[in-house]
Order: sequence, then C-alpha cells, then structure tokens
Amino acid sequence: MLRIAVPNKGSLSDTAAQMLWEAGYTGRRDPRDLHTADPRNGVEFFYLRPRDIATYVGSGALDVGITGRDLLLDSGSEAAEIASLGFGDSTFRFAAPAGGFSTLEDLEGVRVATSYPGLVGDFLARHGVTAKLVKLDGAVESAVRLGVADAVADVVSTGSTLRKAGLEIFGPVILQSEAVLIGSGIDKPGTGTLVRRLQGVLVARQYVLLDYDVPVAHLEQATAAAPGFESPTVSPLHDPDWVAVRVMIPRTDMNHVMDALYEIGARAILVSAIHAARL
Repeated sequence: MLRIAVPNKGSLSDTAAQMLWEAGYTGRRDPRDLHTADPRNGVEFFYLRPRDIATYVGSGALDVGITGRDLLLDSGSEAAEIASLGFGDSTFRFAAPAGGFSTLEDLEGVRVATSYPGLVGDFLARHGVTAKLVKLDGAVESAVRLGVADAVADVVSTGSTLRKAGLEIFGPVILQSEAVLIGSGIDKPGTGTLVRRLQGVLVARQYVLLDYDVPVAHLEQATAAAPGFESPTVSPLHDPDWVAVRVMIPRTDMNHVMDALYEIGARAILVSAIHAARL
C-alpha cells in the first residue's frame, strides 16, 4: 500500500484532508487517529506534525506526503517536491525596526530570529551573507523588542503583525511557499494515481462547465470568447440556425464570459460545477 503522510494539525491539515476526500480517498473519522488504512484505494495515511513530514518521507519511511514548501526546504530532507497543491500560500520576508536595515547585505554579522533556520540560512548563504540565526518556535516578531535579535525572518501576509511590533519589511522575498506533495524519490505504485487525482481536484476547483445556445452565424465569435482547452463541443439543435455549445472555462472568468456571450447573442447560458476531472 502507498504510505501517505498528512498534516495532523495546523493551517494545512483541514484543507489537505478535504482535498484527499475530493480525490476519492477515505481518511480518518476520529481526529485523534494517527493512522488509517484505505484498502479500496491501496493507501495508508499517517497523520504527523507538518514539520516532521519531510523527514519521514526523505528517509523512505513513508512514500509521499503533504506539507509546506517552506517546511520541506527548512528540513534539509532528501525528499523532493512532486506537485504544488494550490493552497496554503505564504511569503517569507525579512523585517527590522524602521530605518535600521534596507538591503540584504545589511544583515552581515547581525542576529536574525526565525523559526526556519535551515531555509533562511540557505538563502543567506546563496547571497554571500553571514548572519547569526536565532531559532525560535514562534512569535519571532517579539525577538527584536526583547533584545534577542536585530532582525527577523518570518511569514508575511499583510505585514500588520510586524508593523504592530515596530518592524518594517526590507530586502528580497526569501520564499513563496504553498502546500506541496513530496516524495522519497522512489516511484511507488499508486503515486501516479494520487498525483492525477489531486490535479483533478485542482482542475475541478478552478474550472466550470459552460453550456449555451448560439446562432450558427455567431458561433465563431462565441468560441473566440470562450475557446476552452482543445476546442468547444458543438452540437446541432432542432432549429438548424442554432447550435448548442459546451466548454470548460476558468471559474474566475465565468461571469465576464457569460456577459460577453450574451452580447454576442447566446442564450440559455448555464454554468455547472465540476466535481472531478482528468485532463
């Protein structure tokens, strides 16, 4: 059976579990369970701390896992990213008291607090900067105020938390992270199926099916407004002057495309959700 590591808590846990369920897998029913089997799909799930997943997968103890790109790179594990999963976005930046630092080179020889010493250390080394890293498990924005660091490296969303601590962002982006599927480097049976299913979930979330009727005279204009992947499906109607069209379009474009089609002369414009897909 394919052994899959899944976050047991934290920001990635619920979305990862939901994504696996949408992909047709049966996960745990009790949130206290650390292991569950899904014999129908030939997989076993192991529920672990997100920070530990890359270590288990990289050692070969487990075959694949879902974790953050940041945690993968910070771990120093031999696990490798297989596919991005479209959730859990985060951005890592440097921050320090206003006016104290402006460039990456200003960090030379100073103390930098972070919960990701492997990730930040590798980034600084690649840029030829040597700093003293102070490892903290969380709330690194307090490190400067409490005198244990001169700057911090942390996840940034809006930057409001850093500003409240009297810090401002400077220097380049350290990493754009998101949830990823990682593997041990050994192609185990079932991995390809897992990847296709997860990619199918992403497609189902990002696209919708669009059906509409349009006069034959306006078909070319309509298909130009919504070309789809390969080509729209066009079917004849009882009225020879009209055809029915089905196409898959990005969910974010849905209303704009519907408006454009209506202006062209399309009618009976309907949108349907996609529950699963293989492209």
